[in-house]
Amino acid sequence: MAKEKKEKKEKKREREVGADDATAAAPSSKKAAKKSSSSHRGDIGGGLAKVGDRDLAASAPPFKRDFYVPASSVAALSKSEIAERRESNGIEECTLDVAPCVAFAEMKGSVPPNVLAATSAFQRPSPIQAQSWPIVLSGRDMVGIAATGSGKTLAFGLPALTQILSQPPAKPGQPICLVLAPTRELAQQTARVFDEAGKSCNVRCVCVYGGAPKWEQKKQMREGGGCAVVVATPGRLRDFMNDGDVKLDRVTTLVLDEADRMLDLGFEPEIREIAGATRADRQTVMFSATWPMSIQGLASEFMRDPVKVRIGAEGLKASHSITQIVEVVEPNDKDSHLTRLLKKYCGGQTPTPRTLIFALYKKECARVAENLRRQNWACVPIHGDMTQRDREESVAAFKDGSKPLLVATDVAARGLDIKGVEYVINYTFPLTTEDYVHRIGRTGRAG
Repeated sequence: MAKEKKEKKEKKREREVGADDATAAAPSSKKAAKKSSSSHRGDIGGGLAKVGDRDLAASAPPFKRDFYVPASSVAALSKSEIAERRESNGIEECTLDVAPCVAFAEMKGSVPPNVLAATSAFQRPSPIQAQSWPIVLSGRDMVGIAATGSGKTLAFGLPALTQILSQPPAKPGQPICLVLAPTRELAQQTARVFDEAGKSCNVRCVCVYGGAPKWEQKKQMREGGGCAVVVATPGRLRDFMNDGDVKLDRVTTLVLDEADRMLDLGFEPEIREIAGATRADRQTVMFSATWPMSIQGLASEFMRDPVKVRIGAEGLKASHSITQIVEVVEPNDKDSHLTRLLKKYCGGQTPTPRTLIFALYKKECARVAENLRRQNWACVPIHGDMTQRDREESVAAFKDGSKPLLVATDVAARGLDIKGVEYVINYTFPLTTEDYVHRIGRTGRAG
């Protein structure tokens, strides 16, 4: 029993370190969040979110919401044909009677060409993109329930870029689109997608997260006349708000990415404070891998009559594209068995297939990585005790293939989105089924 309690405490500490120092952020934010929620809650009347600034909604300039123009081929679909499209794409639920767009050509009338150019590397929309685009581009709030690796960043990214281009240019420290993410790794990955998508339409994105110098991130927000998109972890963004470096009065699109994870990590007070500083008539999009009561409650307060889209089964599950093999071994045999697995799947291949190896704790992660290096495997670790610079160097080496083996704790399980991961090995099984699904979701990912 004592051992189990010790393991749980260590696991909790590791999540806190990997999640932008949530514990340190909590004391001051709870007081502010209480004020925010009491000030902005009430009836949704007038199409306003319960959590948001109603005075700002009344005084701020109106903004265009509805950009969606159905292609003639989509408008002509019968109800049975719409149902067939959904079934063939694994779209299990959509509470709005709108057809998914299964080809990029069907979006030409709704999205500017320089925004649609962000999809040029893909053959077709992923299921969550296909169903999300008509809804979000119509100006509706939306909750997306989808597994990790489903292509959700562009699902909200393309509509956000479209809305940004319809408004006056962004000013320093006044974003138009705000994306909140639970970990620095996920925030960085989302920002990279926005950076790439924004190149063709000249939209700047800045990533704000803990573990990196504040002055550098503040400088990035001031450069180039301002940034239209800010992707942030809640703790660091709240710090910038308190310092007066960020104002959220121009935010018309708020995205809560992996909302379930943010609640698990204790960020609800910060999220309430942040949302309370935005206009109550904003458009809000939320993505979550699960749909518990806590997320349903959050949606009812932060959103205005949201549309729910669910890809796959109601419960969290792994992608069908992933082959799972379970091998149970004695604890003392795990190191030798890991070596045998690597020789079986990676040995003799050039280049060595990218392989993610998950450990449960930081010390275990460091030990496993060092043990593999002694056996001359090209390997790097990533865990919460490493500096941000060292973590970024590990990810970069894994990405470019110079170190094709990455030993990670769950701090990296939701943030990493690296193409071409062939294998995921669970050196130690995670504490929850959710963590297991997010771990193995690093392979078999959508575009």
